[in-house]
Amino acid sequence: MSLHPHPLFLLNKSSPDPSQLMVLVRIAAKLYEAMGMKRSTRSRSESMSKSRHDHVDGGCRGGESIAIDQNYISWLKEHPSALSSFHHMINASKGKQIVVFLDYDGTLSPIVSDPERAFMSDEMRAAVHDVSNCFPTAIISGRSLKKVFDFVKLNEVYYSGSHGMETMGPPPKNKSYDSKYHQRSFDNEGNEVIIFQPALDFLPAVRKISSELTERMKNIQGVMIEDNKFCLSVHYRHVKDEDYGRVEEEVQLMLVNNPDFHMTRGNKVLEIRPSIQWNKGDALKYLLDTLGFQNSHDVFPIYIGDDRTDEDAFKVLRERGGYPIIVSSTPRETMALHSLRNPLEVQSFLVRLSRWGFDSPTTSHPQ
Repeated sequence: MSLHPHPLFLLNKSSPDPSQLMVLVRIAAKLYEAMGMKRSTRSRSESMSKSRHDHVDGGCRGGESIAIDQNYISWLKEHPSALSSFHHMINASKGKQIVVFLDYDGTLSPIVSDPERAFMSDEMRAAVHDVSNCFPTAIISGRSLKKVFDFVKLNEVYYSGSHGMETMGPPPKNKSYDSKYHQRSFDNEGNEVIIFQPALDFLPAVRKISSELTERMKNIQGVMIEDNKFCLSVHYRHVKDEDYGRVEEEVQLMLVNNPDFHMTRGNKVLEIRPSIQWNKGDALKYLLDTLGFQNSHDVFPIYIGDDRTDEDAFKVLRERGGYPIIVSSTPRETMALHSLRNPLEVQSFLVRLSRWGFDSPTTSHPQ
């Protein structure tokens, strides 16, 4: 694979003397070794956006000195690259059915200033399509079910929106979930699917809160309220720093009158969600159950995500066995065991996984 300059190389216009340069080269070699990469005489800058937790610009320019984050090197030893650990993962999955779970924003698409324009590339869509032809694949997002489907546009994939509070999957194979929250439907190809909405009882209240929030925020410039059906996202990326306190204050005042809801924080976003025991980890378990993989000895789930809300899914995989992968190019507290730096590396991982899947005689290809 080609070697990308690491985004934590910080640049200035002074040139190091030869002794300093040799020290920097040795440090760089340790960094690449920790990432499972070989040194290369070539490098190219990355133009794509990083995940929401590490908004930094990659790329090295000639004649500029380099500083390396030693904390990241240490963190990589604890969360090695899923690309360099690929064969280890395949060995661990022997005799089991691989199932792939993916976040959307910051994982399949770059983080952008306008959440309505978080488009995935055609190359990424092709990579997800190829993986889904080899293994059951689902996307679990904070976006509404409709929005994430409109972004991805693949019928071969299962979808779960609103942080798992609206899931489109196969008809359940067991009766452990309340049928009250199941709605029979059909996908674009006429296949029967079930829409599971465990927060259905909260839908009228969500609509009421959305109207109230819109009224409360109308005088704060830069606020964007995104309706994700069962949860609301208050984006403040374009709000002036001095106005952020007003944004959070208005959300907190609104919650006083709606005690059945709570607020969680993301990067430049406040999310208002029903206070039910349901998250991305629960959605993952639900999909595994409906796919017939209740027995953890029969399945090898892979989950790739970059958001704090993905930690609930990472925790599930740590408990029942699986392969949790965080998308981040900076050190972070996480339950994930492996890492990928950005959506470009996610794409590389998916391409490699699908190639292995097509070549493996033991792969059970979904119909």
